Amino acid sequence: MSQDIKQLRVKIFDELSKIVDPEINTSIVDLELIDEVDINSSNVKVDLHLTSPFCPAVFGFKICQDIHDNLLKLDGVDDVKVNVSNHFMAEQINNQVNNSPKPKKD
Repeated sequence: MSQDIKQLRVKIFDELSKIVDPEINTSIVDLELIDEVDINSSNVKVDLHLTSPFCPAVFGFKICQDIHDNLLKLDGVDDVKVNVSNHFMAEQINNQVNNSPKPKKD
């Protein structure tokens, strides 16, 4: 793994640790909801699961949208795909989040 990718991975996990599950106000990293982060050049894919298969969909959408938007604001990240699994609305969440407009970088 190149030094640039290692540094980007640290930035990504720093950003992920700031995202909280709104229902229990705990970081998604502390909750161990992140299954995998794949970095391919400036493209990032985040695989995760939610706290339960029937976690309220509004919270699932919020978490996934926060991942998508917050990571896209990082220098060195041009595309983010979020893949939530093991949830009753996983397909709808993934489609909505991954087709949402990119936020403007600061």
